[in-house]
Amino acid sequence: MNKKEKKKQKIKVTTKNKIIAFFTIILLLFLCTLTFQKVDASTKKVNFENSLLSFSEKNGNTIFSINKIVFFSSCDSKNKTSSRSNFTLENLYTYTDMALFINHHSEENTLENTLKEVSIQNLKFNTLPQEGSPKLYYKSLNEFATSGIPETQAIENTLNFTISSEDSVDLSTPTLYNNCANPITLTCILENIKNDYTITDTSNPITYNGSLLKRCDVSISNLSCSLSFDVLITNNQNEKFKTSIYLNLPFEDDSNSIYDGTITVKKDTNFLFYRYE
Repeated sequence: MNKKEKKKQKIKVTTKNKIIAFFTIILLLFLCTLTFQKVDASTKKVNFENSLLSFSEKNGNTIFSINKIVFFSSCDSKNKTSSRSNFTLENLYTYTDMALFINHHSEENTLENTLKEVSIQNLKFNTLPQEGSPKLYYKSLNEFATSGIPETQAIENTLNFTISSEDSVDLSTPTLYNNCANPITLTCILENIKNDYTITDTSNPITYNGSLLKRCDVSISNLSCSLSFDVLITNNQNEKFKTSIYLNLPFEDDSNSIYDGTITVKKDTNFLFYRYE
């Protein structure tokens, strides 16, 4: 190979190396840009969350919360007929009464932490049971843990409460004391779990509670049901707050189930109301 050819070959190699180096630098810059964007996006997200938290704290996010819910579940039948040889049940249903306690985090009642308006909105059944049709109702505190379907108090999507500052009020309609003294009381009914179902074993008496589900061969897993809704509060400073409630109907726990007749479950929760207006 003569000098001219060697020189040309050297130029080709040098040019090739420069091209490789150039594209390597471009690739590194591109990767650095992506990394920076990811870090920047993550930083923005953290900053946004911190600013939102700061806004919430400054604007009374923890003025109201729901920290406790009590559930009571049992079963009944809307219509029953009996003879010497059998029992027939029509519209076997479960009822899960629930009491949601609003906490206003103070022993003193102020314009800021007392209720002016309360409503339930955006009711959804997120998981439907395999047996039975669910419906949510308002239920008077005086009727809590008793069977029966409060037909006139069905909640389709929205429920507005009457707010009272009187010492004694009629709780047969949706009513809350303005100082959060009484809980929100609701009941979720799973209707028509069995219809025209006949029990031929008459040697044992029928007890109209959760044990009836076992006698009717209803699996607890088939009753699995979850629902959600928003609770909106306006205080007496006309500030508006909201929280979203997510519930699974508890038909059993580690030691008991609705098969035992009734089941009472107390759940500690942390549903915080945030101020949105």
